[in-house]
Amino acid sequence: MNGGFDFEKPILELESKIEGLKKLSETQSVDVTDEIGSLQKKLDHVRREIYNNLSPWQRVQIARHPQRPYTLDYIHLTMEGFVEFAGDRLFGNDQAIVGGLARLQGSTVMVVGQQKGRDTKENLRRNFGSAHPEGYRKAQRLMKMAEKFRFPVISFIDTPGAYPGIGAEERGQAEAIASNLRVMGGLKTPIIVTIIGEGGSGGALGIAVGDEVMMLENSYYSVISPEGCAAILWKNHSKAPEAASTLRISPRELLDLGIIDRIIPEPLGGAHRGYEAAAREVKKALVESVRKLAKIPLDELVKRRYDKYRRMGAFTEGQ
Repeated sequence: MNGGFDFEKPILELESKIEGLKKLSETQSVDVTDEIGSLQKKLDHVRREIYNNLSPWQRVQIARHPQRPYTLDYIHLTMEGFVEFAGDRLFGNDQAIVGGLARLQGSTVMVVGQQKGRDTKENLRRNFGSAHPEGYRKAQRLMKMAEKFRFPVISFIDTPGAYPGIGAEERGQAEAIASNLRVMGGLKTPIIVTIIGEGGSGGALGIAVGDEVMMLENSYYSVISPEGCAAILWKNHSKAPEAASTLRISPRELLDLGIIDRIIPEPLGGAHRGYEAAAREVKKALVESVRKLAKIPLDELVKRRYDKYRRMGAFTEGQ
């Protein structure tokens, strides 16, 4: 493993020692089997100790890992026959949001999601996963199509936030997101949302109103990025780790608060260490949710969705 985060240094050091012993064994015919076995046991223990006790900021870092599976990865690993649709029929095709029809274990679904790029060229084309208004309008078009044909909607969230540029604002960024919230709130078909990486602000919420909202173990969901919060509250970006803890953006905290409904486990160290293993867990959760929601009458489903969001939050009354 190359690179890594600061908190992964003990892991990297042990991996380096094991690799060194393996090379020694190959080049000098030295039997180091016992030493490698001992180090491997220690490595396994250290990995579990570190990854089972991550701070909110450390989970944010993993959620942003450039090799983490993205929306198209999960679509191709969990579904069959994906046919992508393009354009919002108003302005253009925003490639920061992808969507189309696919088959999930025999059932037709409409899938939408933010898509980041793997290199500079693709990131510029995908706008780093930050959608323009035409992206949200494309998603709404596909969701209305799903409602018409009674297909469940599956939404994958992975964005630092909606694009805040002048052009996006001129074309109605805020209105596009608000319209999606309204439409998704009353859409007469099941909606399953999965946060697979970053869940940033209204950019995430614009396609995240659902009957079931799930998060991968190393993802985050927040009204603002930790860096943005730190800049506002402390005028200091270095306070981002403290902001991440204060914002309560990690899956366990959000599950306890009733914001999400389920946490999907990842391979030890993060989904980027095992695409297929991560996808199996995602597919299992999606299939279970689709089957469960399909049994609920549509009018009742919409009412439950409305009540679900009305119950969120807490307040106190003073004299």
